[in-house]
Amino acid sequence: MRTLITAGTIVTMDGTRRILEDGGVLVADTLIEAVLTKEELLRGTVPVDETVDAPTLTLIPGFVQTHLHLCQTLFRGLADDLELLDWLGKRIFPMEAAHSASSMHASAMLGIAELIRSGTTTIMDMGSVHHEEELVRAIEESGLRAYVGKSLIDTNTLYPPLQEATDQALADARLQCERWHGAAGGRIRYAVAPRFVLSCSEKLLKESYGLARSSPGVLFHTHASENRKEMQAIRARCGMENIQYLDRIGVLGETTCLAHCVWVSEPEVTLLAERRSAVLHCPGSNLKLGSGVARIPQLLKRGVRISLGTDGAACNNSLDMFREMRLAALIQKPAYGPMAMDARTVFEMATRGGADALGLLSETGTIEPGKKADLVLLDLSTAGSPAGTGRAGDVFSAMVYAASPEHVHSTMVDGRWVYRHREFVGLDQERVTRTAAAECRSLLTRTRL
Repeated sequence: MRTLITAGTIVTMDGTRRILEDGGVLVADTLIEAVLTKEELLRGTVPVDETVDAPTLTLIPGFVQTHLHLCQTLFRGLADDLELLDWLGKRIFPMEAAHSASSMHASAMLGIAELIRSGTTTIMDMGSVHHEEELVRAIEESGLRAYVGKSLIDTNTLYPPLQEATDQALADARLQCERWHGAAGGRIRYAVAPRFVLSCSEKLLKESYGLARSSPGVLFHTHASENRKEMQAIRARCGMENIQYLDRIGVLGETTCLAHCVWVSEPEVTLLAERRSAVLHCPGSNLKLGSGVARIPQLLKRGVRISLGTDGAACNNSLDMFREMRLAALIQKPAYGPMAMDARTVFEMATRGGADALGLLSETGTIEPGKKADLVLLDLSTAGSPAGTGRAGDVFSAMVYAASPEHVHSTMVDGRWVYRHREFVGLDQERVTRTAAAECRSLLTRTRL
């Protein structure tokens, strides 16, 4: 199947950050076969099975969200106005423990629908202790590209019922990795996911990292340095800062992905840069939980790899990457000046930066020949960027500062439309919403909060 998509503006995010006016992208099955200029399109007819002519729309790489909790989508609005450790112990951990297989699947599908209609094509998700297979099933059914991994917890003083024996947690992760890494034609891959230092023994952290290192393409995904009380507890337990501890036990490296990193010292910034570990920036969650503002401009200046994620619907309360990009830009300007975190830099974090963090830059995150056809069509006519202007500042400004999911016209993953003309393809939104509501009621009855 060969599809030619022509658009008024194509934001490639390739090595030169090329922007084309009235160009085209030729998709062959799951891959981008060619990126064509206006002149190349005029020189001859390209033999195709389908042509999508979108002269007033903007074509971009799909967003890559690097930190999510699909298991928490049902919890939206049920854990508000709490700081991190209370949020976890009093609300999130009890609700995660109450998940059944059906409620986990419903939570995932509700979140996936929100992601697709807001232009996200690739995610890295941290699941819960149980029912990881239901998250994977939902992702496979939806067509989304994803890294997945059950949450590993073997020490939980905040809510003891949600934990398991160290060896059992590691054995499950190993079996899941063997089963799902490379599944769904390569769309699904595995990230070993110990929750965070306070819920993991040193053995669990070190052997989790060993598992990730032993399998090509597997990542190590955890939370780090998110909250001041968390940091105090880590200092008391480990005798040093969070990132320093992770480095001491040998789990920092290029396949290490650390969510948040709000409270990091200068020596730790050096460690992050030297070890090439990725920081998964979640500004909405950090603000809502009162955790703080990560010093992203400084991290970028030091060469730390930065990507974006919304975190979960229970602490954001949105999975909308447009909102996250806007927050990522605006919250830095009071401290670093209005020129800090310009729109193009933030958009890069949401696309190729996310792909780089996940080790997928050779496959997605940009519009280039040979990459996966993970594409989004935007109608920015009401977001301050008239089609056809060809002015890069206009399109980046529109996407970061003015756009929202209502501007997403169509979403393609792996060469297949999953959302087209503002309608889902193969996903029944009404049924997903109805099922989620029923499962949420049942879950709250089981939780008894």
